[in-house]
Amino acid sequence: MAGVYLHVPFCKQACYYCDFHFSVNTSRKAELVKAMVHELELQVDYLDHEPIETIYLGGGTPSLLTDNELEALLNTINKHYKIVSAAEVTLEANPDDLGPEKLKELAAVGVNRLSIGVQSFDNTILKYLNRVHSAQEATQCIESAYHTGFSNLSIDIMFGLPGQHVAGLRNDLTKAIQLNPPHISVYSLTIEDKTVFGKWAAQGKLKVEGEAEAARQFEVVMDTLQAHGYEQYEISNYAKPGFESRHNSSYWQRKKYLGIGPSAHSYNGETRQFNIRNNHQYVQSIAAGQVPFEREELTRENKINEYIFTSLRTSNGCSLTVLKQDYNFDLNTQARKSLAQMIKNNLIVLKNETLQLTRAGKLVADQLAVEFFAPITST
Repeated sequence: MAGVYLHVPFCKQACYYCDFHFSVNTSRKAELVKAMVHELELQVDYLDHEPIETIYLGGGTPSLLTDNELEALLNTINKHYKIVSAAEVTLEANPDDLGPEKLKELAAVGVNRLSIGVQSFDNTILKYLNRVHSAQEATQCIESAYHTGFSNLSIDIMFGLPGQHVAGLRNDLTKAIQLNPPHISVYSLTIEDKTVFGKWAAQGKLKVEGEAEAARQFEVVMDTLQAHGYEQYEISNYAKPGFESRHNSSYWQRKKYLGIGPSAHSYNGETRQFNIRNNHQYVQSIAAGQVPFEREELTRENKINEYIFTSLRTSNGCSLTVLKQDYNFDLNTQARKSLAQMIKNNLIVLKNETLQLTRAGKLVADQLAVEFFAPITST
């Protein structure tokens, strides 16, 4: 089973924290969608004709697409790829785009899961982030989605935001829980150099929360959501039983996926490829029948480290058996001292030959994973 990701690189305006590839100039949107349709045709052999179980439209803001543009993309996938029955088709959306008519259009073209970028229910914070929508619009669009018939939806919330503090975070989580979405993703603010926040931070105009405060807020997130029936099945993702994101889970399960559009990534088990981050050059290259990408051949060590890094973030954990059977890598031997110390410090537990993070370990998940990495040798 495999997945398809479509990157729609357009937004109404730039959020001050966002480092994804996008443009606020939508005048050539139709032209770029046409190029994405063509890329789907050019890449038809990439997944070796494996059945497609998930389709994910991300960005950018794919809710800016018209129903005709969405139909063109989804119809092309259905025409050239084998789609399983009951495939998960997710579309990322901003609340201000999801009026009643738009929701009906999305359902009509085959979208069956929504990922809604709420970020906060505090209008002051939303303005500071340079978000377009208001807290009221966020609430209304979620209620409208239910009314339209969408039962599988997720909302995004952020923490560690300037001026948010624990009280503000608790308020955001309370309002999110009251709306009862089956899935909630909660992300810590990360300051990226090329964003507005990155420039403000470099100029001393933005006070970034320290690690201790971020950890405190993360613990509030875990406690609050788990107390209301949400399982933390991945560091940043919480779901009611049966509503885990199948598409995102495929990334952590080493499944193949094809990325379509400028800046999109693809993975086929042996290589990764990265499309160019330039809309004009992307359209020109596709028009000439060439997909503009760079390719990385994955070494044994790359595969080991990617598996450790991604699996350790999930509730399923990192299987020592998989490392031995698939990669001939004995973590008990390679990182015995680090592993013993982490178990002693209650950061990791070893159960049935599987490493799982404890609550304390989740606060430093990435740092722990690096301790287990296979060394990369230069060639």
